[in-house]
Amino acid sequence: MSLVATGAAPRPRPHRMRPSVALALAGLTLAACATTPPRQADTRLPAAFEAPAGRTLDAVALQTWWTSFNDPELTALVETALARSPDARSAAARLDEARAVRRGQINQLYIPSTPLTGSASRTHTQILDQSGQGFTQPGDSENYGLNFDVSWELDLIGRRRAARGVVNNDLAAARFNAEGARASLAANVAQSYFQARGLAVQLRDAQENARIAGALQATAAERARRGLSAESDADRTAADLAQSQAQVAGLEAQLQVARRSLLILVGRGVDPLASLPVAAEAANAPPVPAAVPGDLLVRRPDVREAQARLASAAANLKVNQLALFPTFTITPGIGLSKAISPSFLGTGAQTSTTSAAWTLGANVSIPVLNLPKLMNDIDAQGARVEQAALAYEKAVQTAYGEAEGALTQLSADQRQVALLKAGEARAQAAYAAARKGYAAGLTDLTTALQAEQAWRTSRSSLTSARTQALQRAVQTYKALGGGWTATPLPDQAQAASPVSSR
Repeated sequence: MSLVATGAAPRPRPHRMRPSVALALAGLTLAACATTPPRQADTRLPAAFEAPAGRTLDAVALQTWWTSFNDPELTALVETALARSPDARSAAARLDEARAVRRGQINQLYIPSTPLTGSASRTHTQILDQSGQGFTQPGDSENYGLNFDVSWELDLIGRRRAARGVVNNDLAAARFNAEGARASLAANVAQSYFQARGLAVQLRDAQENARIAGALQATAAERARRGLSAESDADRTAADLAQSQAQVAGLEAQLQVARRSLLILVGRGVDPLASLPVAAEAANAPPVPAAVPGDLLVRRPDVREAQARLASAAANLKVNQLALFPTFTITPGIGLSKAISPSFLGTGAQTSTTSAAWTLGANVSIPVLNLPKLMNDIDAQGARVEQAALAYEKAVQTAYGEAEGALTQLSADQRQVALLKAGEARAQAAYAAARKGYAAGLTDLTTALQAEQAWRTSRSSLTSARTQALQRAVQTYKALGGGWTATPLPDQAQAASPVSSR
């Protein structure tokens, strides 16, 4: 409930305070006590990651990290996805919606919503019976009116500024959410691409293994025909050949599914598979990028989003606190009216009156009986601020954990690739020697098969490790906040958020 002052109040009696004044003073006292700033979020981070350091990566390279792989096909796929994919367009549409909502809210803050009203009426009067001295004249009467009354709140205590902070930070949170979606899209495209390339390498190896198994089966069959080896050797190599051919068929299906999924992800779902060539190569991942933990507060879009939501909640708390203060409103208005009525001079004669009027008023509204509700609103919003602060702290710690974990795992993956590469080379050399020995009759089939099995296992492990390292590199770039431009937009919130980086 509000008390509206519309005129001068009578002088209060000496030594007695009117209840409304006392309640108003109590409200102002509560307002002064309630406008305490929210607590600051704890965003402390270690000075450095406890992970192996790598090459220094500048901010520009981190924004387009996919170019660090020196793969034109990957770059084209990511850029296509960011421009054409449904996920990217949905994120852009959500951001456009947030901008439109902000414009509407800003208009509500600064532009009065009072409409320009007009009215018109026509009345026909017919006298059916009249006695004595009548003043009612028969005929048509017309009335026209045009009014424009405005109500404008004077922002003397910063209520409108606090509301603008809510609007701006809500838009900033929406922007960071959209940027996070685009960054995740780029990472998903890269990981799907490297998965497809890993399958292509495995398919090529499986085809080569099938060719080798076919050659071994032919050799074993010929040796059995000549009586140089048992028939069981030929049967065993035939079984291995069938297994190799089955593996080729399975990998061909997996690669086809992976290519189609990648086309859908980048927004080219209707294109034929032939439009997406996948080279059977598993390159080495780029060196581990070096980063400072504190950079995550700026680089990670999810952290920036949590920070903006905390700032919005704090600004909303300020709005609720300022609701305890009096509201001062000016109400100017202007009106124009015209009346046409039958004249007393005679039948058919009319009189016309046109008038204009303007008003200028001022109101003051002091919350009195609704103080308990306002205090409850402040307590509820304070709890929301606390939740936002905890969410921000969790986002910071999660970002640090993901970044350090990705850096550590990528370094381990790269070391694993180096070791497996050396082992694969030795296994290939051993298999080549065993195959020559078996063809010359110097070794038995078991020795050749064991050497082949060791080489196959080494190649499969190397391919899996390289694919994992490439995908881990993508995960690392994403964890460090790559894939978007971490610079303020013109419409980004300018209100300071209640956080600290101690």
